[in-house]
Amino acid sequence: MKIKKSETVELEKSVKPVEILPRGTEYEKFLQEIKSRVITSRTHAARLINKDLISMYWFVGKQIHDKQKLYGWGNSVVEMLSRDLQREFPGMNGFSERNVWNMRRFYIEYKHTSILQQLVAEIPWGQNLLILEKISDVKERKYYIKSCREFGWSRNVLLNQIKAGAYQLSLREKSHNYVKVLPAHLAEQAEESLKSVYNLDFLGITKPILERELERRLVEKIKQFILELGTGFSFMGNQYGLKLDGEEYFIDLLFFNRKLKCLVAVELKTGKFQPEYAGKMDFYLHLLNEQTRLNGENPSIGIILCAQKKNITVEYSLRSAKNPVGVAEYQLTNKLPAELRKVLPSEKELQDNMIEEIK
Repeated sequence: MKIKKSETVELEKSVKPVEILPRGTEYEKFLQEIKSRVITSRTHAARLINKDLISMYWFVGKQIHDKQKLYGWGNSVVEMLSRDLQREFPGMNGFSERNVWNMRRFYIEYKHTSILQQLVAEIPWGQNLLILEKISDVKERKYYIKSCREFGWSRNVLLNQIKAGAYQLSLREKSHNYVKVLPAHLAEQAEESLKSVYNLDFLGITKPILERELERRLVEKIKQFILELGTGFSFMGNQYGLKLDGEEYFIDLLFFNRKLKCLVAVELKTGKFQPEYAGKMDFYLHLLNEQTRLNGENPSIGIILCAQKKNITVEYSLRSAKNPVGVAEYQLTNKLPAELRKVLPSEKELQDNMIEEIK
């Protein structure tokens, strides 16, 4: 039986084409690209909103200061302005009497420091107020403002960093061989990423512990540790295994730094720095570069975290190292007196503790 042309057309209309659903790695890549763009846009929009808000607060503070000086107005103008602004903008937060006073102080504190005027617009108002309240030194304020901008510190993280004396710790001499073994531009970035002292107060440790216990607690609170390490760090694992000639070796903690574009190996030592630590880390970095590093990535970097170090010992220990190694101290708590924080367990004490734990 012959099918008429008109019937053929109707048949084609009734048959729906098979829809091809996106699947596999290509779709995942596509989704990640979209998500990344959305996040970037939201972050950019939030920064613009924050910058505009800080600019407005600066303007209000300046106007109050200038009009008081010009007309001889007293402090009551702040209360009046706060009341009138809240009436005019009932759905808008930020015009409480206390906050209007903060705007005035904000302007007065920073009006003579142009560099800080630019930086304050790049962090949230709450962080600005905390720095204004807790810190008076200009250089110290600059450090915390830049850190908030670079690391994205929340108010709580910022407060903990201030209490831990992060600025004072940043002034201590850093121990590394980056300049010797890395290209100049990479050495500078690596030096900036290394701290002289890392604050591990968030672990809540008040007495000496074994290295494996320190590692376990850091892994449990890896988010806080990454915040302490700085910007760009991604956690790859603990007890990261490497093999050579039938033997297996383990790196305590392994990270990848997106800014430096390299692997970062972290070794934990609960006692004072020993020269052999540098040789062991250099060995690990050779293996990482041979077995784990991908094409296009920069040479791997090592960080040895220890309870105490002597710079001259570190300097001599790193002279023969072929790979970039940094040595830093860690600080477990600020709750103990300074003289107690300096008391370190000996090798024998650590061995005795291990035996007791096994029992």
